[in-house]
Amino acid sequence: MKKIFKVLNVKCSGCANTVKNSLLNEFGIVDVNLQVEPREISLDIHENKVKDLRLKLISLGYPMDDEKLDTLSKITTTTKSYVSCAIGKINT
Repeated sequence: MKKIFKVLNVKCSGCANTVKNSLLNEFGIVDVNLQVEPREISLDIHENKVKDLRLKLISLGYPMDDEKLDTLSKITTTTKSYVSCAIGKINT
């Protein structure tokens, strides 16, 4: 079923490219809406895979907006997102 998730730290097309490319093999095609804040991703996903999606997004630096992260985790994900963004810009 197609679901929409709000994600943090996605700022540009570089970030969107990283999200799309990093999730493709495990989750299929992902659309990223850069026109709303917080940004939204949409994809076909079964409920039993949402936890895996959450973990993958956190590992890339793009947690869902409802994640309960402590201060250190917030700083870490923000830092990771800068690196992921740069990679996404290079791989464009």
